[in-house]
Amino acid sequence: MTERAIQAVAVFCGARDGVDPRHLEAASAVGRTLAERGITVVYGGGGTGLMGAVANGALGAGGTVIGVIPEALIGPELAHPDLAELHVVHTMAERKAMMADLADAFIALPGGAGTLEEIIEQWSWAMLDYHSKPCGFLDVLGYWSPMQQLVRHMHEQGFLSDRGAAMIRFETSLEPLIAALEDV
Repeated sequence: MTERAIQAVAVFCGARDGVDPRHLEAASAVGRTLAERGITVVYGGGGTGLMGAVANGALGAGGTVIGVIPEALIGPELAHPDLAELHVVHTMAERKAMMADLADAFIALPGGAGTLEEIIEQWSWAMLDYHSKPCGFLDVLGYWSPMQQLVRHMHEQGFLSDRGAAMIRFETSLEPLIAALEDV
């Protein structure tokens, strides 16, 4: 394993607040910590929910934040007005492709089906050697514990290779997750 320089991280997370305010606090801390480390935040461009908290945390710490939002979501997700860059694209597929191009690594915070789909796609692409960018879940308050169990189950049942299982990281705090992603 060699340490890689991560200059930009795509953060996938919910556009909603969730029921536990600690999710918002964690999202803000992720943005702030990435900014303090000089890492650019790439995210979905919204100003609400965990997405908005990540962006605001990074911006509050003087960080660079790049948003990528489909034009159809500008109204519902209220595109964040204070970003270094806001790319407006036509489709979700374009959004994901641009975020993948802009990022050196991917982190999933709590979120719904879209969050899960985004991180799984990047993990799948890494397994298929479409890219070699690391992927991880920040398991805030045990939110991703069922996913970690599912990954273990897929591996045990022979539907996920040793390599594939080792490619996805789960951590309960950001610093160890960044260290694991840098050490891929």
